[in-house]
Amino acid sequence: MRVKYFPLRTLSLAVALIIPMVTAQAGTTGNIGVFSRYILRGVTTTPGTATQHATSSESDSAVLQGGFDYAADNGIYAGYWGSTLGYGVGGASGVENDLYAGWGGKSGDLSYSLGFIQYYYMNVGSGADLIELNPTIGYGPVTFGAKTLLKSGVWGNKGDTYWTANYTAALPSNFTFGALLGYYTYDKSSNTEMCGTLTASQCTTESSAFRHVDLSLTHPVGKTGADMSVTYTLAGKDRQGLDMKDTIWFGLKYGFDI
Repeated sequence: MRVKYFPLRTLSLAVALIIPMVTAQAGTTGNIGVFSRYILRGVTTTPGTATQHATSSESDSAVLQGGFDYAADNGIYAGYWGSTLGYGVGGASGVENDLYAGWGGKSGDLSYSLGFIQYYYMNVGSGADLIELNPTIGYGPVTFGAKTLLKSGVWGNKGDTYWTANYTAALPSNFTFGALLGYYTYDKSSNTEMCGTLTASQCTTESSAFRHVDLSLTHPVGKTGADMSVTYTLAGKDRQGLDMKDTIWFGLKYGFDI
């Protein structure tokens, strides 16, 4: 989301930002990483070329990202995730802060969860701190999810829903393959927050659109506890129906127990 110049997105980890399924064992973990770009929900349009778009990438240069996750034996989970941004008020870099909590469980190969994500932005202007409802259901290596905005703001309309299908598989030589499909349905009847002080070209005009497919490979970096990754984003269209460009980005992330 970009507040200073134009509204940006409607979340979660292209890396997105998918809330991890709750494990059967209580514990707290953390992670920190560096990524060559911040591509959120398939939005790859660069700030310098997106003046007529309602969306743009979160950062076209390297960003620092990290967070913490807690999972209890009874299925309750909570966490925090944050990232630096490639924009901000006065030319300074903004910061995205995501707080989430919910409940989930597992029965055999079936997994499920229901939670909320609250977004707080620092140094990007007002109207960006929105909240989403986030149910998921999975079977084996496949997880389906939805993130629905519960209020309107500068980067989305109440009722906008980001639908996802995620697949992961272990490959030989300690590689892991991941595929994430993202699709959006939009509520065009509630454009006031997005368009009230902006030009009409920045309002939602589409009812739905294919957003992206992310194809990724990750591999451990020796015995350091870190993983390196490469992701190719096959980009679709934004909320105005404008085509975005395919892109590739890289990451290095370290996970740890607390």
